[in-house]
Amino acid sequence: MRSGWLLRDGDVVCALEMTDSATERGALRGRTGCEGALHVEGVRTVHTVGMKFPIDVAFLSVDLTVVRVARLKPWRVATGGRAARSAVEAEAGSLERWGVQVGDQLEVRQVPNGPASDGP
Repeated sequence: MRSGWLLRDGDVVCALEMTDSATERGALRGRTGCEGALHVEGVRTVHTVGMKFPIDVAFLSVDLTVVRVARLKPWRVATGGRAARSAVEAEAGSLERWGVQVGDQLEVRQVPNGPASDGP
């Protein structure tokens, strides 16, 4: 899992975890809450089977425009529609608090994992 930031108009919205594999897509499952958000690539549907808390989901298009926002209680399913290509998942109420809404253009920025190496 990678770490980074979710941005809108160049401003940081929240800290972000980014999935690297299908097994990481359920990263919020088993937790009792979430600080920041989780970006899951390659999904059009999100479920909360096994979740212990409700979540907000922002479904994103290929260019990271918010195409749908949903709030899911545990054991529910939501789809983002045909345009959805990824999703940002956060604790319920977070997207509203951050002002994220349909039509917003977001940016995902990865935090470097360490100092750059000049190599030999």
